[in-house]
Amino acid sequence: MLLSQLFLAGLATFASAARAPVTRVLHESRRSLPAGWSVVRRAELDTILPLSIGLVQSNLDNLDAYLMDVAHPESPNYSKHWTAPEVANAFRPSAESIDAVRTWLADDGWISAERIVLSKSGGWVMVNVTVEEAEHLLGTEYYVYEHAEDGRQHLACQGGYHLPEHVSKHVDLVTPTLHFDVKIRRHGSADTSVTKQLGSVGFGASPKMGGPVHPPLIHVPRTIFTDLEHCDEVITLACLRTLYDFVYTPFAPGRNTIGVVEYTPQSHIPSDFDVFFGNYSKGQIGERPKLVSIDGGSLVPGGDIGESSLDLQYVMGLVGKKQEVLLYQVGDAVLSGSFNNLLDALDGSYCTFEGGDDAIADSFYPDNSPGGYKGPEDCGDKKTAFVISTSYGYQEADLTPAYMQRQCTEYGKLSLTGMTFVYSSGDSGVAGFGNLCLDDEGEQVPGTSGTSFNPTFPGGCPYVTSVGATQVVPGNKVTDRESAVFQRFPSGGGFSNVFPRADFQKGAVTNYLGKFPPGYAQNIFNDSGRAYPDVSANGLNYSVAADGVLRLISGTSASAPTVASILSAINDARLAIGKRPIGWVNPALYSSKFEGAFHDIINGTNPGCGTQGFAARPGWDPVTGLGTLNFAALLPRFLLLP
Repeated sequence: MLLSQLFLAGLATFASAARAPVTRVLHESRRSLPAGWSVVRRAELDTILPLSIGLVQSNLDNLDAYLMDVAHPESPNYSKHWTAPEVANAFRPSAESIDAVRTWLADDGWISAERIVLSKSGGWVMVNVTVEEAEHLLGTEYYVYEHAEDGRQHLACQGGYHLPEHVSKHVDLVTPTLHFDVKIRRHGSADTSVTKQLGSVGFGASPKMGGPVHPPLIHVPRTIFTDLEHCDEVITLACLRTLYDFVYTPFAPGRNTIGVVEYTPQSHIPSDFDVFFGNYSKGQIGERPKLVSIDGGSLVPGGDIGESSLDLQYVMGLVGKKQEVLLYQVGDAVLSGSFNNLLDALDGSYCTFEGGDDAIADSFYPDNSPGGYKGPEDCGDKKTAFVISTSYGYQEADLTPAYMQRQCTEYGKLSLTGMTFVYSSGDSGVAGFGNLCLDDEGEQVPGTSGTSFNPTFPGGCPYVTSVGATQVVPGNKVTDRESAVFQRFPSGGGFSNVFPRADFQKGAVTNYLGKFPPGYAQNIFNDSGRAYPDVSANGLNYSVAADGVLRLISGTSASAPTVASILSAINDARLAIGKRPIGWVNPALYSSKFEGAFHDIINGTNPGCGTQGFAARPGWDPVTGLGTLNFAALLPRFLLLP
């Protein structure tokens, strides 16, 4: 009896020593919960979690250099873009990183080798664990949280999570941990007299990402104008062509592509295209975009039709008959989707259908809900367009830095292949959606209670082109200089709290801060952050056919597809003479070779958070960027490049 007791005691001592706490470092944290969420209870320890560990990618410290080599107009390798396999191989995580994570899981967590799975891309290590195992591995505690609006619940860890120091350097992020069910918001606004079917345009929300939906900036005009005498009241295709010297006939049919991204339930009524074209581009009656369904995306009867109608009608009308327009419809009518679902479908090396997306912020398929998409998640199987326009976004405060940085990196990697990503900058000035600003703890609070500005994402990512909004001043002619938008909404703009100022814009931003200092205390905004927007375009009172009626829609969600269409025409012209697409366009736009190729906007502000925000001034500014595009000046300069 004594011997058996001694044996058991020794075994317990051995087990205790084997599972002794590992010295960990804080890997990722958040100081506060997103708006609306509160803790309900501790998570049950036997709950199963699909734990996914995103490995640090190789050569990320060289990403900027690789991109500048193919995107700066003075580089001898300008436009010599990489192939997708070349990109995947260059950034594949190292064997050392894979081994470090596997060993940690086995030694610290007692996870058997057969439980551990490496994703096909080599970017993620996945393992199903109990909450108890996850808490031990990550040095954290999991709780169930509930949203005040609709009572939905999800499981996340509290405050932050920890990794062994020798493992932390090999890991980008771990999910599910800190990322809450936050809605993608659409950039735009409206009149409450419009039917609910039109939905929110602009910074509204998709079902997957949660949160309030504000009325879209839509109203029915008393008179429909088709001439250039009323562009201060109604924007049409003709107004935009005149404003931006955009007269162009496509020359590269079948070779050039532009894509528009929509998130279900954003949809459109196909017959509305003929109403729009019948008024503004009769030769295009009968044209439709090409649907690219991602994770069950489709046109939803009774879905919100404002955003999709706006984006597609103006992209198709501006690029003309010979350019292929792809509609990336993301997510089914139950789960919808996220930016990561889109990126998964475009890039097989990023695709994490085995479990690497965030289990809370991103949608997973098959969707077993009634009416859900029953097929597998799309993974690198969708055609990529040369230019992709998106009018949706988050606030940086909605997400964690690691989540944003990994996604931003993906925009850079895809840009290496010759793609251009265009995003609207937001419709709340320097504030966030709903005039939320940041307090001293980084929490989003009502504007009057906030102490600092609230930047958007992915506008702060340097690898996307962020677009602000302008307008024709009431009473002015279409040929007069525009102003930063001041009717109906203020244009989003400012400085990222996550991404540092990009090298390509340092001169322009330093010039603004030096000549026109905003005069705010240092804690109001991060003057060393990536500055946005990059450029702008008119965003007020676009005439759009929705449910058979022409309505006026406003927002940077109108500005982004306009800029994307102009950039797509430049691609068409280059392809027609045997050259390659422009790809990541920011370094070129900010370079001396393109000085004077913009209509400089020097009037207006973007108020928010109880301030006037920033002011539009000569040169780049955080309201309208470099200004609006002058196609007649841009095209010959891009055609001269290799």
